[in-house]
Amino acid sequence: MALSPTDRKLFLGARLKRLRRDLGITQTRMAEDLGVSPSYLNLLERNQRPVTAQVLLRLAEAYDLDLRILSSDPESASATGLAEVFADQLFRDLGLPRHELSEVADSAPGVSEAIVRLYRAYLDQRRLGDLGAVGRPEDATLVSGVVTPSDWVRDFIQSQKNHFAELEDAADALLADLKPEPQEFTAAARARLAQVHGVQVKVVPVDVLPESVRRYDHHRKRLFLSEILTSPGRSFSVAYQLGLLERRDLLEAMADRAAPPDQPTRNLLKVSLANYLAAAMLMPYGPFQAAAEGARHDIELIGARFGVSFEQACHRLTTLARPGARGVPFFMVRVDSAGNISKRFAGSAFPFSRFGGACPRWNLHSCFRAPGRIITQIVETPDGVRYFTIARTVERIATPYAGDDADLAIGMGCELKYAERLVYSRGLDLKDPAATAIGPACRICERPACPQRAAEPISRTLTVDDFTKSISPYPFAGP
Repeated sequence: MALSPTDRKLFLGARLKRLRRDLGITQTRMAEDLGVSPSYLNLLERNQRPVTAQVLLRLAEAYDLDLRILSSDPESASATGLAEVFADQLFRDLGLPRHELSEVADSAPGVSEAIVRLYRAYLDQRRLGDLGAVGRPEDATLVSGVVTPSDWVRDFIQSQKNHFAELEDAADALLADLKPEPQEFTAAARARLAQVHGVQVKVVPVDVLPESVRRYDHHRKRLFLSEILTSPGRSFSVAYQLGLLERRDLLEAMADRAAPPDQPTRNLLKVSLANYLAAAMLMPYGPFQAAAEGARHDIELIGARFGVSFEQACHRLTTLARPGARGVPFFMVRVDSAGNISKRFAGSAFPFSRFGGACPRWNLHSCFRAPGRIITQIVETPDGVRYFTIARTVERIATPYAGDDADLAIGMGCELKYAERLVYSRGLDLKDPAATAIGPACRICERPACPQRAAEPISRTLTVDDFTKSISPYPFAGP
């Protein structure tokens, strides 16, 4: 006889241990917070005792947790990453079921991440081989199996749920010193740079900085900004430089604590952390979250209020995870017209492929045909979860007439249950919406009859014959 949900015992040892390590506390400290003995907590972490409802409630209260993070999630980032890895033809004969991958990701997340990194290195080596690079001694370092700095930093930021409390606190402290008037942060920051650090800010013609938009001359104490930077871009550059000078020790310590594998990765991580600090100064957590909720997340209105760009406001919205004051858990991607993803951030689980691009059924790319206009869509992933998404093109810099096209597309989304808090859902039927079925990479997507499928799923058998032409160019058999 099947057990009812109330009869099932919850053994959450691996997830409980991971939570404690993420919080950076000892068993003794967590036991005190939960009102249990250290020995009992030890038994829970070793799955020798089930987790009771009382312990779950204490966890939620003590650490302001959404208890769903302790649930076994076959669509988690780790499980999805493993599924993409084992969808490769290399592993076709193994026939690994999704639930086994979910168990591995759940009980050994570090091992799962190691497998994903190794696979990424394998893909990089294979791509270089396709280009004829493999085999030459001078290219050995390119295929050494080391994860690229951008991949490592992106994964690290996501492992922190794209939220850094230390940087939020540092930004609040800096703003308390500056005391800028509304809409006057940049002026106050420039004055601080000049008075405290002796740094002058100068906007220069594009031919002075032909290959960059910002350069700091630490010998002459000059911050040069290119004229092609937009006003929000200039403000961000000033905030970045101020944060770097005022909180260098903190940024260095955080970069060291993350233990990146090499110096280039550490440099990129430090820049990323300084960018986060700059955004937190331009859009301080409390006022920004209040403005976002008050404006029903009207991103253009929020951007105007804080003097930031659409992209800057979108990115900031994905970081609102302060305990006790959480915002809508958004995800965000940025792509170019060729489909290359250059940004991928999420305040919760991200529903798209880790190694590939966005599903072609998501309307992210269609916004290139309507520049500057916000396009909405409700999508449904294979696990049945629905998301409300918006997409819009942006320009990062003021492109000269003869310059390259600088348009990019920003995609934002959240679970459908949060959509009523967004102005963009006004007038839509959120209780019975028309949802577009999307999936991850085609190799692991099992949606049938998809006209935009680029490959058959590795878990199914291709069923092409002489007698039928299917909607999908790669029809496949069912389970």
